[in-house]
Amino acid sequence: MPTRSAEAVWNGDLMEGDGTMSFGSGAFEGPYSFGSRMEDGPGTNPEELIGAAHAGCFSMQLSGVLSEAGHPPQSIQTRARVSFEKSDGGWAITGIRLSTEGDVPGIDASAFAEHANVAKEICPVSKALAGVKINLETSLAGG
Repeated sequence: MPTRSAEAVWNGDLMEGDGTMSFGSGAFEGPYSFGSRMEDGPGTNPEELIGAAHAGCFSMQLSGVLSEAGHPPQSIQTRARVSFEKSDGGWAITGIRLSTEGDVPGIDASAFAEHANVAKEICPVSKALAGVKINLETSLAGG
């Protein structure tokens, strides 16, 4: 399997500086700054990129789990909310909340939630983020 890469460049001091983050594939390049990370300024931030990675990985994993169980989904949509807070020990990612909705014919909400919990446990990004509390909310489309 290939090794994936990303790059970040930061220019200047913490408060007034700025930078860019980019994917090695060339699929994304975006600015970031103190304002985009600690406030609601324009640009991206590391936590947003972690959320995108987690939502993407989890959606794929859930599709695989459902397909293996005989319930291939029409679609899986996942949103990740990454909490970034200051505490006595400094700034930290304190939690991730995954909210996923599936359009899965022939399955009920309880079975969907069970499959989603399995996917959360075996998702490679969930495993990489094991030091962070990950909460999961599930729903079925039209339900």
